[in-house]
Amino acid sequence: MSLELINVSKRVGVDQHIYPTDLKLDPGCINILLGTTLSGKTTLMQMMAGLDPLTTGSLRFNGQDVTKTAVQKRNVSMVYQQFINYPSFSVFENIASPLRVARVAENEIKRRVGEMAELMKLSAMLDRRPSELSGGQQQRTAMARALVKDADLVLLDEPLANLDFKLREELRDELPRLFADRNCVVVYATTEPVEALLFGGKTATLNEGRVTQFGDTGSIYRAPTDLISAKVFSEPPMNEAAVTKAGETMTLDDGTSWTASGTAASLGDGQYTLGLRPHHVVPAQTGRQPVKVKGVVQVAELSGSESMIHFMLATHSWVSQSHGIHPVEVGEMEEFYADVAEAFYFDASGQRITG
Repeated sequence: MSLELINVSKRVGVDQHIYPTDLKLDPGCINILLGTTLSGKTTLMQMMAGLDPLTTGSLRFNGQDVTKTAVQKRNVSMVYQQFINYPSFSVFENIASPLRVARVAENEIKRRVGEMAELMKLSAMLDRRPSELSGGQQQRTAMARALVKDADLVLLDEPLANLDFKLREELRDELPRLFADRNCVVVYATTEPVEALLFGGKTATLNEGRVTQFGDTGSIYRAPTDLISAKVFSEPPMNEAAVTKAGETMTLDDGTSWTASGTAASLGDGQYTLGLRPHHVVPAQTGRQPVKVKGVVQVAELSGSESMIHFMLATHSWVSQSHGIHPVEVGEMEEFYADVAEAFYFDASGQRITG
């Protein structure tokens, strides 16, 4: 079983919402669409479901062209960030509704609804109406209805965004196991790189309607092919700066310099873009090749276990993310240590240089 997108695109008037895209999504793992708000995730999912017609290209499910198949004839479930329930139905009947449409036997309906209600922590609420539930409970009901159906294609559009922290963490752990033994294609849209890493599977990074990279989630995080993919897969935002290589010396545009090694050693003389994730820029000396940088602190966010410090490095806004509490003064010049051994280097076209 697989869902294949072949040269699919979406244009509305003069606006290109989705640029020509080729993807093959398989069962056995969660397929992630990772991108910021308005990157095209929801549009792409609606095209997969048959809710939004394609401008070009085709959709194939199990090798069969379903491009023009009506959505009512597709075995698809979709859950949006904003919950949708039948207001006059009880929670039980909301969850059971797709099974009744499919004419599943009553004893089987009770069993499957019961199992799903247990998973979603809804067992005590099956007799209530949606108006009697909290927002998180209503979203869980919508998710339960979609998952109980045993659809061939399950589309989850940021479904955990409105849930409380504890339940969100529980479902992040449970969802991969829930789909592990189901023969269906699962697509999960998120704006959070951490969520993609937790689910594993495969990830497509999206930016302004374009899929910039697709592959194993961990591989994309560790080895983005270009600057855009690296930035999509970095939260807090990736630190960037212009860097010049001359001989064995690397120099940032604020004048900070160090001796090139690793990937940097293989670069030819010239100018590049350096990319460094925030957890590799810290207030205390660590790392294999720490380079001291200085910047004026703009914002300091100190929680019980983490410090997030925003500072200006020359004309660049950088972020330091580190464990523990590191008090700094806003408006003051502070020192940070950049582990440049973990840096990515990109050429003028934005492609990552692998050495």
